[in-house]
Amino acid sequence: MNNEYLPKKAIIEKIIQESSDTKTFLLCLNHRAYGRLKYKPGQFLMLSLAGFGEAPFTFASIPGKDGRFQVSVRRVGALTNALHQFKEKDIVGVRGPYGNTFPLEKLKKKDLLFVAGGCGIAPLRSLIQYVFKHRKEYGKIEIIYGCRTPGDRFYRAEMESWQNNPDTKVHLTVDEPDEKWGGSCGVVCVLFPKIKLNPKTSFAFICGPALMIKFAIRDILKFGFKEPNIWASLERYMKCGIGKCGHCYLKGKYVCLDGPNFSYSQMKELGIEA
Repeated sequence: MNNEYLPKKAIIEKIIQESSDTKTFLLCLNHRAYGRLKYKPGQFLMLSLAGFGEAPFTFASIPGKDGRFQVSVRRVGALTNALHQFKEKDIVGVRGPYGNTFPLEKLKKKDLLFVAGGCGIAPLRSLIQYVFKHRKEYGKIEIIYGCRTPGDRFYRAEMESWQNNPDTKVHLTVDEPDEKWGGSCGVVCVLFPKIKLNPKTSFAFICGPALMIKFAIRDILKFGFKEPNIWASLERYMKCGIGKCGHCYLKGKYVCLDGPNFSYSQMKELGIEA
């Protein structure tokens, strides 16, 4: 009998230091009987450590052909501090996948805008990778990414490769530049005037701190994007991952079951407005 609360063992195959407080873990299920985790962009897993509990993390990559997958983890509490002490070949527990995905079919032939702040780039990365894997099925792409300092940027080499894709632009900004930084300075919204997409037919995807999401949605609406075409991740509300604890219940919806990805039209119904 399958126990939905019982984690599966996963081995840490590689650890990448993204910034001073964030690591990306390349994981693979540790037993052939588990098979492979089959998930879609935007879905999440519950990662557990014995003695420290568990927490939700959105997949930070598309599924690998070899069954490997990635999560990016910022050191902010007891569990994440403990995980940052783990080494390659160590074992963690995982449950999932859970949650919804993005409207992938509706996105075909559309221009796409991605807006991320800080570690908010991690939940969007799986969708960005998916789109680039099927590049001919989508229109123009613009990626706006902001973080506190140049050293806090994630996936630096990969971002350079994104810029080499056709009809793709990557815009970067930081709050606190160093002497070597030659890019934009300020919050992500300072980059919005650079957007060249048609707002009437484009989709926008946003992830980051709650305040950033609020002001990003407000400014994107001013550009003329339609409310159903603006999507944001609300994973910060989640706890159990399967709609049992009630921690993420918002006006008839469970973020972990009905989300964590919602259009702005849906967010307004949940009482979350820009």
